[in-house]
Amino acid sequence: MDVEHVVGSPHPRLRPFVTRYSGYRMRTEPGIHRGLPSRSLTLVVTLDGTVDLADGRFATLCGGLHDEAVIITHDGFQHGVQCDLTPLGMRAFFGLPAGELSGVTVGLDSLDAPAAELRERLRHAATWTDRFALLDLVLGRLVRPVRQQVEVAWAWQRLAAGVAVADIAAEVGWSRQHLSARFAAEYGLTPKVVARVMRFERANRMLRGERRPTFTEVAAACGYTDQAHFNRDWRALVGATPSEWIAAELPFVQGGEGGAGAELAP
Repeated sequence: MDVEHVVGSPHPRLRPFVTRYSGYRMRTEPGIHRGLPSRSLTLVVTLDGTVDLADGRFATLCGGLHDEAVIITHDGFQHGVQCDLTPLGMRAFFGLPAGELSGVTVGLDSLDAPAAELRERLRHAATWTDRFALLDLVLGRLVRPVRQQVEVAWAWQRLAAGVAVADIAAEVGWSRQHLSARFAAEYGLTPKVVARVMRFERANRMLRGERRPTFTEVAAACGYTDQAHFNRDWRALVGATPSEWIAAELPFVQGGEGGAGAELAP
């Protein structure tokens, strides 16, 4: 396994819209990779080849929020740049609510982005730091004024803090049904589902840590009823049990995070 994975931070001006950049160059056995549910939308520009999904093959893409794994098939070589976008970033860069892409992936060119030009310039950049700086420049030019409904934006923040949906509805003075409808219109998923995805993210981060905890410890720390609940939820979101995912993909993920040539963008 030959894996290079470089993580960079966007310019401070862009951080409400992009949480991180990831550059990757990987040679592994041919197979599949699971794109896991998260609170971020995914923008990818390949430097070689394509990203091969059930929806098609993409040289550049943007994928919305989802509550199940996205299966990516590959021939053993993957090379590109990924940007993790916040839902607000979808509005800032493309003028659309995140709900417009819920559960689907589209080519970046369909969003009126300079997809071909961006890919060509990234391919000719000399270093990952240069590529991240180029993303800062291009994305910075796309930023437009954005506005979200205050109650809906507040609900997202409170879910991230672990507040229950019923409590959030009471805070904003809406019924749970009205909150769910307005929230889903903006993000494409209901508050209950987003809370489930955010809990899964916390569990996933724990399993990627230097000291891998037991499943029982993860379940307790992340608010699952018990380990059986944790296992069921993981299988529903990932399409595999935690043990199966660890065996198939954690070495790949950890190899990437500590891979050769890693550098951080300033």
